[in-house]
Amino acid sequence: MIKPIELVIFDCDGVLVDSERIAVRIQVLLGAELGWPLTEGEVVDRFMGRSHAAIREQIAARLGDDTAALWAERFELLHREAVDAGLAPVDGLPEALDALDLLALPTCVASSGSHEKMRHTLGRTGLYERFAGRVHSSTEVARGKPAPDLFLYAARRMGVDPAACAVVEDSRPGVEAARAAGMRVFGYAGGLTPAERLEGPDTVVFHDMRRLPALIGGR
Repeated sequence: MIKPIELVIFDCDGVLVDSERIAVRIQVLLGAELGWPLTEGEVVDRFMGRSHAAIREQIAARLGDDTAALWAERFELLHREAVDAGLAPVDGLPEALDALDLLALPTCVASSGSHEKMRHTLGRTGLYERFAGRVHSSTEVARGKPAPDLFLYAARRMGVDPAACAVVEDSRPGVEAARAAGMRVFGYAGGLTPAERLEGPDTVVFHDMRRLPALIGGR
């Protein structure tokens, strides 16, 4: 028997805040500067949805540890500047959260980003207080996405059976992590990841965040 959904777990970048476009643009810029030319599509495939540590490992394997450290330092600076210059919630996200509140469904955040980064991006968009005390980072677990560790950790911290959790993700590693955790997945294809990259078992793919409460309510 399928359990009713008792908790909605949101990824952060690209699901709550429209920051993935900023991150991808900066990664392309840094790749051109530091010796690893990448297209936007290659950045999405290689980096999107993965932890900073996993991204740094890829860069170090290609360019060495010193360049990877410089890349990470430059990324943090440029990302912060771009976020401060103008970051908004994902289109339709505030309406979706209001509707989930009406359904009395608890929510939390589980992201590959650090707590410091999420305090900045969620704070900049007025969302941090909405999730305060319910924000979980891959820095708290042994393995980042696509391993299930982060989502299982979030469910445990929230006191909910993984089988009663729904995950909202916009990246391939994210949906793979949610499936591995035994959770239902709602793949948001209104961002940078093509819909076909999110499709798979136990996954509902959608393009408009405003549709999410009705989709969850129907599951």
